[in-house]
Amino acid sequence: MKLFIAMFALLIWVSASASSPIALEDVRLGYAKAVSDKKLCRHFIDELAADVQSDTHLAYLGAFQAIWANHVFSPVSKLKTFKKGINNIEMAVEKSPGNAEIRFVRLSIQKNSPGFLGYNAHIAEDRQFLLDHVAPIPSGSLRKMINSLLITLL
Repeated sequence: MKLFIAMFALLIWVSASASSPIALEDVRLGYAKAVSDKKLCRHFIDELAADVQSDTHLAYLGAFQAIWANHVFSPVSKLKTFKKGINNIEMAVEKSPGNAEIRFVRLSIQKNSPGFLGYNAHIAEDRQFLLDHVAPIPSGSLRKMINSLLITLL
C-alpha cells in the first residue's frame, strides 16, 4: 500500500512539473486576435502570468495586459492595466534589447496606443531595428506579423 501511495505521489509530481510550456507560436496567433476577443486576451494573461518562461513571454504578457485596457470599463482600471503592461514590455526590452520579437511587441503596442498616454518614444528606434533585423527571423509567421506592422508605419 505504501509503495502504491509513493508511486501515485511521484506520478502526480512528475505530471505537475512536466506542464507544457506556452508555445510562442500559440501566443503569436492569440496576440493577433486579443484586441477583439476579451476571453482569449484574459486566457493569455492568466497563462503567461502563471509561468513567464522567457523575456519574450514577459513582453507578450505586457502586451496582453496593455490590450486588456480595451476590455475593461473603468478609466482607472484601464490606466492601471495599461501601465502594468508597458512596465512588463519595457522590462523585457531592458533584459533583451537585441530581441527582434520583443521590439516588435513594443512597437505594435506603441503604434496602437492613444497619443495622450505618451507611450510612443521608441517608435522610430524600434521600426529601424526591425527593418535591420527582420530577414534572419526563423519564424515565418513572426516575419509576416513584423512586415505587416512595418508597412503600416511607412
